[in-house]
Amino acid sequence: MHDYNEYLSEILISSEALQQRISELGEQISRDYKDKGDLVLVCILRGGVLFLTDLMRQVSIPHAIEFMAVSSYGVGGREATGQVRITLDLNLDIYNKHVILVEDIIDSGHTISAVMDFLATRRPASISVCTLLDKEDRREVSVPIRYRGFTIPNKFVFGYGLDLDDYYRNLPFIGVVDLDKYNELNKG
Repeated sequence: MHDYNEYLSEILISSEALQQRISELGEQISRDYKDKGDLVLVCILRGGVLFLTDLMRQVSIPHAIEFMAVSSYGVGGREATGQVRITLDLNLDIYNKHVILVEDIIDSGHTISAVMDFLATRRPASISVCTLLDKEDRREVSVPIRYRGFTIPNKFVFGYGLDLDDYYRNLPFIGVVDLDKYNELNKG
C-alpha cells in the first residue's frame, strides 16, 4: 500500500473544521434531547466509528451507544440498490427510545433508508439521522437528515473513518482521491 499522499488530490475538510462541526452537532443533539427520555446513538460500522467517538464526547446528556453493520449490494456488488443485509444487529432493545443513526456519509440514501425502515419495526420513540458527510447530488431516495456535518460535492473521499481500499480510516481529515494517480498506482 502506498503513502496516502500519493492518492491525495486535496484536503476537503480539515481536522479543525471536523472537530468544530462535531462539537456543534453534539451541542445541538444535547439541547434537542434534553429531558426527552432514553437516547441511543447507533453507529453504522465501520466508517462511522471515528465520528461516533468524537460525537459522543460532545453529547452532554446521558446516552447509550450501539453498533450495526450493514452490507448493501447491487449489480456486480458496486452500486447500492437498496438491497440491504444486516450483518451485525443491535444488542439493545430500542423500544420507546430515541434513536440517532450515526453515519459517516450518505449518498444514494438506499442503505440508511432501509436501516430506518428495519429499525422502525422495533417501535422506538423516534429515529433520526446524523451524518458527517452528505452527498446530496447523489441522492436517489429521500432521507430525512436531522443532523448534517457537511454537504460535499460528488468526489471520492477518504480519511476520518472513510476507507480507501480498507486503509486510511485513521487520517484526521477528509481528503479527496486523485483518481488519475490512484488508477495509475493500482494498475495490474
